[in-house]
Amino acid sequence: MPLFHRLCAVVLALAAAPSFAATQRVTLTVPTMDCATCPVTIKVALMKVPGVSKAVVSYKHRTALVTFDDTKTDVAALTHATDAAGYPSFLADSK
Repeated sequence: MPLFHRLCAVVLALAAAPSFAATQRVTLTVPTMDCATCPVTIKVALMKVPGVSKAVVSYKHRTALVTFDDTKTDVAALTHATDAAGYPSFLADSK
C-alpha cells in the first residue's frame, strides 16, 4: 500500500474515533436542604445519574459538588435528579 494511502487511512481512523470523555466538576446550590439527613437523599439521587462518579453534598453550605463524565450526562440531568428527589437545585455562580 502506498504511503499516501496509509496516511489517509490513519487520518480517517483518527477522525472517526470517538471523542474522549471529559470529566467535569460542578457545584450545585441546593437551597431547600433543611436537615442534616437531606444530603444523603441528594447524594443518592445524584449517584443514580449515569456518568456521575462522585457527589459531595454539604448541608452547611447547601451545595453539591458533582464529578461526572460529560459524554454521559449534563447539568440539566443533575438538577433534574435533585428536583425529582424533592430538592430543586441550580448551577452555583462560578465566582
